[in-house]
Amino acid sequence: MKSIKYVSPEAAVKVIKSNDRVHLHSVAVTPHPLINAMCERGRNKEFRNVRIQHIHTEGEVEYANQEFEGIFKLESFFVGANVRKQTQAGYADYIPVFLHETQRLIREGYLNVNVAMIQVSTPDKFGYASLGTSVDATLAAVETADTVIAIVNPNVPRAFGDAMISVDDIDIFVADDSPLIPLHPSIISETDMKIGRYVAELVDDGATLQMGIGSIPNAVLSMLGNHKDLGVHSEMFSDGILPLVDKGVVNGKNKSIDKGKLVATFLMGSKKLYDFIDDNPGVAMQDVKYTNRVNIIAKNPKVTAINSALQIDITGQVCADSIGTKFYSGVGGQIDFLRGASLSNGGKPIIAIPSVTNKGVSKIAPILTPGAGVVSTRANIHWLVTEFGAVNLYGMPLQERAKLIISIAHPDHQEELDKAAFERFGPHFHFVWDEN
Repeated sequence: MKSIKYVSPEAAVKVIKSNDRVHLHSVAVTPHPLINAMCERGRNKEFRNVRIQHIHTEGEVEYANQEFEGIFKLESFFVGANVRKQTQAGYADYIPVFLHETQRLIREGYLNVNVAMIQVSTPDKFGYASLGTSVDATLAAVETADTVIAIVNPNVPRAFGDAMISVDDIDIFVADDSPLIPLHPSIISETDMKIGRYVAELVDDGATLQMGIGSIPNAVLSMLGNHKDLGVHSEMFSDGILPLVDKGVVNGKNKSIDKGKLVATFLMGSKKLYDFIDDNPGVAMQDVKYTNRVNIIAKNPKVTAINSALQIDITGQVCADSIGTKFYSGVGGQIDFLRGASLSNGGKPIIAIPSVTNKGVSKIAPILTPGAGVVSTRANIHWLVTEFGAVNLYGMPLQERAKLIISIAHPDHQEELDKAAFERFGPHFHFVWDEN
């Protein structure tokens, strides 16, 4: 193990030069001291055309702001809230890619990383430190970057799985003890609870769960207390899973691979969650090429993948990354898990959405808003859930699935949707078959 010499963030980022590509560690371990020092160099015009890439960062960041035009160019794999306005205004850009392939872009040289800026746990006596709450595509960046700068932070949990890296893989060390960025839990509404109840009814005992963060996943998890032998193989999980682990509901006994372990590629939650994964052999933080690869996901039984959307049309096309032409989030892992669940023995791919936006606009539309991206095609969609029910669209012809989708739209919008379907499909749309 090499000896560790610490330098200041300002000294560390001196390695960045014009035309470099810089990869940033994700979510709770976003390396803000290094980002701030890098932005200060940019403000002083010490370099130009530095490309920044990441999946999703948390906290306020400056590199995407208009003032850095020509100095930094953000090319994110996911459009988070902290860079959304800048991306929509054109000062930052977005790379549409399946989450499991983000690491491939790096490892196969499509995106050559010059500098990786990460945050790790305190090295152990064997010379290993942990990437903590985010492995995702960052491990690929660590493996391939010309220079790796790491903040060593005692608040980063010592997570296992692919999270462990050798200090020999790190070139420059910076010390910091700032708390990790916490997630402020979303308020669960009455609508969320209704959706959660319908989704929970679809979860079988022994299922392997995938879900994201937010009020709907938390509502679902709050209703699984009487289930048995659930497992977790997900791109991420949050605090909502902890009570189920404490009760023994989530124990992973029924999983075919990683039996007994909670598997994820990144986490976002409270300090309680970060403490939970610290030195916990029951949690495996894995490379995104493993967590999100379809054939790996499908190995577990009854994979129940719960994802959301911005809009869905009456044929089942799902938009999850943009509102019209304005990019709002990203492709992410939705297709990875919808496909994985559909190929799992007894699996259930689920799209769960409120029927209307906060402004009362129907999320179920005759056609997607012009410019909206189809993240999940009609052929990918099985279960669709709103607060008005759950319908299975798998194997349904277009007219039948339109009827099912409209049946769980908000009542205020059903007549309009029904009229649009009639105009689209013709007079047979209202025909009721006599099964006898």
